[in-house]
Amino acid sequence: MESYHCKRHGLLLLLVLCYAWVIIAQGRVSPTTLSTTKRFHFNVEWTMVTRLCSTKPLLTVNGEYPGPTIQVQEGDEVEIIVTNRVSLNTTIHWHGVKQVRTGWADGPAYITQCPIQSNKSYTYKFRVIKQRGTLWWHAHLSWQRASVHGAFIIHPRSPYPFSIPIAVEIPIILGEWWNGDVLAIEEGTIKYGEGPNVSDAYTINGLPGPLYPCSAKDTFMQGVERGKNYMLRIINAALNDELFFAIANHTLTVVEIDAAYVKAFTTRAIMIAPGQTTTVLFTADQASESKSFAMAATPYVTAIVPFDGSTTVGFINYEKKKAQNTPIPYNHTGNFSLSFLPPMHDTPFNTWFSNKLRSLGSSDYPCKVPKRVDKQVFLTISLNLQDCPLNQICKGFLGKRFSASINNQSFVRPAVSILESHYHHLHNVELSSYFPEKPPHPYNYTGAILQDANMNPEFGNKLLVVPYGTRLEFVLQDTSFINVENHPIHIHGHNFFIVGSGFGNFDPEKDPAGFNLVDPPERNTVAVPSGGWAVIWFKANNPGVWFMHCHLEVHTTWGLAMAFIVENGPKPSQSILPPPKDYPPC
Repeated sequence: MESYHCKRHGLLLLLVLCYAWVIIAQGRVSPTTLSTTKRFHFNVEWTMVTRLCSTKPLLTVNGEYPGPTIQVQEGDEVEIIVTNRVSLNTTIHWHGVKQVRTGWADGPAYITQCPIQSNKSYTYKFRVIKQRGTLWWHAHLSWQRASVHGAFIIHPRSPYPFSIPIAVEIPIILGEWWNGDVLAIEEGTIKYGEGPNVSDAYTINGLPGPLYPCSAKDTFMQGVERGKNYMLRIINAALNDELFFAIANHTLTVVEIDAAYVKAFTTRAIMIAPGQTTTVLFTADQASESKSFAMAATPYVTAIVPFDGSTTVGFINYEKKKAQNTPIPYNHTGNFSLSFLPPMHDTPFNTWFSNKLRSLGSSDYPCKVPKRVDKQVFLTISLNLQDCPLNQICKGFLGKRFSASINNQSFVRPAVSILESHYHHLHNVELSSYFPEKPPHPYNYTGAILQDANMNPEFGNKLLVVPYGTRLEFVLQDTSFINVENHPIHIHGHNFFIVGSGFGNFDPEKDPAGFNLVDPPERNTVAVPSGGWAVIWFKANNPGVWFMHCHLEVHTTWGLAMAFIVENGPKPSQSILPPPKDYPPC
C-alpha cells in the first residue's frame, strides 16, 4: 500500500509539473516567475596587493581585486552574507538592482541602512525582478568602492534578442589605482575641502598594463579564436573618471546599457561614465597573420581640474586552439599605437555615441516610457565654493572649501538611516520633507560666473516626497559654478528614460518639443552633458527611500546628492516589506 501511494504521489507531481510547463509555453505565466535562491558569502578584508612597483594593504572582498563576480538568473532570489572582517564600517550596494520593496538591501550608508560594524554580518536578501544583463556591486561608504567592487550578471531566461552566437562572455571592469591610501585622500577632501590627488593608473580587471612602471606582467590578456563572436560586459568602476574604451582594428556592437537592451549599432569606441555598464559584441575577424590587438581605456575629460591623463592597455590574442581566459606572458615592445581611441576631449564623439542609444522597444522588450508626467522637478547640479570657516584650514580654490550641491542643497548624511526613520515614523530633527523643486535663485546656469560670486551652498538633508505611482520629470541642469563638467547622476531603486538632452540652459518652452517618447534609452545612471542638461522620466512605483547622487565620488563627498521618498501605495503589494531581523543598528 505504501508503494502504491508513493507511485501515485510521484505521478501526480509529474502531471503538475507538466501542466505548469504547458501554461508557460502558452504564455500564461512568465518564465521569470520560476526562481531559485542563489547564496553567496562576502568577507570584507585587507589583502596585500602589488601594483606599479609597490605593495600595499587593499580593502577587498574574499581577497580578490576586483571582487568576485555574482551570476544569477532573471527572477532569482539572492542572499548575500556580508561579513566585515576589518575595523572600518562598511556596506555593499547592488548597483542597478531595483530592490522592489526591499530597500533594506540597497546598501548606501545612512540612506537605507546603518553600516555593518567590525566583526558583524548582514545578509542582503532581494529578488531580481524583470531585469537581465550587466550590473555591478560596490561598497557604498566613503571611498571604499575604489577596490571593493565586482560584476553582477543577470542571465536572461529567454534567448538574447540578437541571433549572433556568443563564444565567451567576458566581464571587463575599468577601475583606478592609487599608490597611496585612497581613504586618506578622501579624508583631505573632507577635512580641508581640497581637490583629491588623481589616480596613478587606470586598470582593466585590476591590471594597469604595460604603459605603467613595473606593470608589463600586470596586463589583462584575453585569448580569442578567429571567426568567433565575443561579448564584453563593460563596467566603469572608476571613482572619478569617465572613460573611452576601444579595441584596435575591431568594431564594437552595442546591445545593452545598464541591463536594458538597446537597438544594436556599431561603433569604433564607447564612452562609459562611472556607474554605467555597456555590453558590446565583437567578432575576431582579423587576418591570419595578425596575432595581438590592444584594448584600452583613457579618460574623457570635460573639466579644467587636474586629472589622470594616462591609458590602461590590455590585449586580445588570436589563438589557434580553443581560447582560454587565462593570463599570457607578455613582453612590451612599445610598438603599438593608441590612435584607435578618441581624443580625451572629444565631446562631439561622446554626443554622437549618446544620441545613438535607443531602447530596443520590441514586443518582447517594450519601451515603457511614461507618455506624460504628474510632477516636474528642476535640479541644478553645481560645484560650489564655501567660505572658509573661522579657525579652519581650507585648501580649495581661492583658499576656500570645495563643496557641491543640487538646487544649492549640499547633502549631509544623518546619524540614523533615512529609511529606518521613515519606516518607523521616527522623529528626526535632521530630516525635512521640503527639498526645493526648483533653484532658489534662477540665473544663467551655464553663463560666465565671477570668481567673487557667492557660491556658498546650504547644508542639510531635505527630502523630496512623492506618492506611489507618481510619474516624475527630473530636469538635470549642469552649471558653471567653478567649471562646467559632465556629471554621471545615478538613481537608486528605479530605472529611468532619458527623453532629451542638450547643451546650454534647458528651455522649458522649446526643448520638450524634441523629447523622444518612442524609444528613449533606459538607464540607472545618466551622464549629464558638460555645460548642458538631460531630462529623465520615470514612474516612482517602488516604495522606500532612494538615493540620487553624482557617481564621481569626490562630488558625492562634497554633497552632490539628495534622497527622495516614494510613499507606500494603497495595496499591500505596493508597500515596503518589513526590515530583516539582522538589520544593522547604528
